[in-house]
Amino acid sequence: MKKEDLPQDKGAIKDLCYVVDERGNYTTGLSDGWEIKVKALDVAWDDIKEKTAAALAEVKSGKASPIKYYMERSIMDVGIVAAYTGFWRWQVKRHLKPGVFKNLNDKKLKKYADLFEIELEELKKMGEYGA
Repeated sequence: MKKEDLPQDKGAIKDLCYVVDERGNYTTGLSDGWEIKVKALDVAWDDIKEKTAAALAEVKSGKASPIKYYMERSIMDVGIVAAYTGFWRWQVKRHLKPGVFKNLNDKKLKKYADLFEIELEELKKMGEYGA
């Protein structure tokens, strides 16, 4: 893209883009935004909000453990959670079940609480929804 073609739709964040200057050399230029990009990001965030709300509803109805809600809220999947907590993937999947979650000891729950940057008591209290 040429420097003069750099999108300049008004936005809150400036993007650094590589552009071709008038001599044909690659350089950088700041873009004030791009309406298409903003719309795409809005759609992505709306999807994340919907998934988080659905996960919360599952926790409240006793169909899932709080781990599922915090995974969605943190935009993580089972593989990422397993990597950060040191649990096997199959263990994380098992911990998503409310019946298994309520029997986890504080040491295991603390790993999840630390990962999601919440207090252990907050994680435990949320687990009482489905009980």
